[in-house]
Amino acid sequence: MKANPFLSTTSLGSIAAAAFVIGSVAAASGAEPVVADPNATVDYSGTVSVLTKFGLQQLSPFFVDAARDYEKLHPGVKVDLIQESDDSVKGKTKALVASNSLPDVYFTWTGSWGENFVRGNRAVDLTPVIGPDTEWGKSLATAAVSAFQYNGKLYGIPLYLDAKFMGYNESLFEKAGVAEPKSFEELLGACAALKKSGVTPISFGNKEGWPGVHYAGQLLAYNVPQATLEKDFIPATAEFADPGYVASLTQFKQLIDECSNGSGTNGSSYASALQQFSNGKSAMYYQEIIEFDQSTADGALKREDFGFFKLPVPKDAKGDPKAVEGAPEGYMINAASKNIPLAIDFMRFVTSAENGKVLSAPPYGQPSATVGGYSVDAMNPAVVDGLKVIADASYLMPWLDTANPPRVAAAWFSGLQALIGGSMTPEEVMERVKEAATSSK
Repeated sequence: MKANPFLSTTSLGSIAAAAFVIGSVAAASGAEPVVADPNATVDYSGTVSVLTKFGLQQLSPFFVDAARDYEKLHPGVKVDLIQESDDSVKGKTKALVASNSLPDVYFTWTGSWGENFVRGNRAVDLTPVIGPDTEWGKSLATAAVSAFQYNGKLYGIPLYLDAKFMGYNESLFEKAGVAEPKSFEELLGACAALKKSGVTPISFGNKEGWPGVHYAGQLLAYNVPQATLEKDFIPATAEFADPGYVASLTQFKQLIDECSNGSGTNGSSYASALQQFSNGKSAMYYQEIIEFDQSTADGALKREDFGFFKLPVPKDAKGDPKAVEGAPEGYMINAASKNIPLAIDFMRFVTSAENGKVLSAPPYGQPSATVGGYSVDAMNPAVVDGLKVIADASYLMPWLDTANPPRVAAAWFSGLQALIGGSMTPEEVMERVKEAATSSK
């Protein structure tokens, strides 16, 4: 996959939630596929319900303001928001699917997460209204729209882009006499120097499981050829036999042991690790570009002291050194919605260039997937620079937990936690992944 400022792929943990969607497919799959009608008249009356992933206090005003502005334009419409956080949206979606009460518009990741909604006939085929030759499609980054393509049809509305980088505290680096590392080996050396200065080198919380998967995903992109990775994402052709897998897990284990709190990180949350970094208690934190503004929002870490770099490439890595792990995130329209044209119209409004500029700027810092949906002058310079790195990437490595089928993703989750805890070796983790892949064929 060629890189572009607006790219494709996937995001966070999906194990339990993916399983729930699969479990619901049988109930919904009997329905006829629903296709958006580009000539449909919008009835500006009634309610449009929306499940977002903007529940955090810092993020929640974006959809609140968008809903308020839309209601002003269309006084007969009421927008009902269900705002969840990055973690809680999984459980909330599970409950809504189980009760067959998904809202008109709902958040989705790409990859297998989104695919399950499509397989269950719970998502509207948006191809006629968001395809590359349509007015709306031309206003969005083509590659970001394509990330939600399943069976040749487009089902998702990309809202923003995402990718993973190592954020660091420049003041703590300077105090420890550490420069930005240019290789994985230099990163380990920097950790040793930072420890001597009395600082936790990397704050890391893996209680949720997916933070470890993100580290592993970037290392796999460096150590395993792209063609092999993509073959292994498909159950029918998966082998997971490349030696780069074990090499990656060995590097991951070394990084956690030498740079963080080791096995104790399985008991710490991702949010607490972010807070530790934001409060100046750790020197580095592996984070998504959409979190750059959060890192410097309220804590001791100031924006001028925030730096970032791509996780450095290990020596002799056999994969792609220019790969970056990342994905767009977006929304789907419920195929069972009573007012699909209104739901689509609301999302057209949300993804306007004007709203994109608001979304891309602080305090949100979510790089919009809308063409012209950002103003460099209004954005955090680190976010702008991060977008340039994404643009220069040769490949976007999808999040492992949504690129792989749920059973394989579960094996990655549990295996990496066991590796961190010391109860499994890299070779044993890969055997577990292989077994899961075999059972998924």
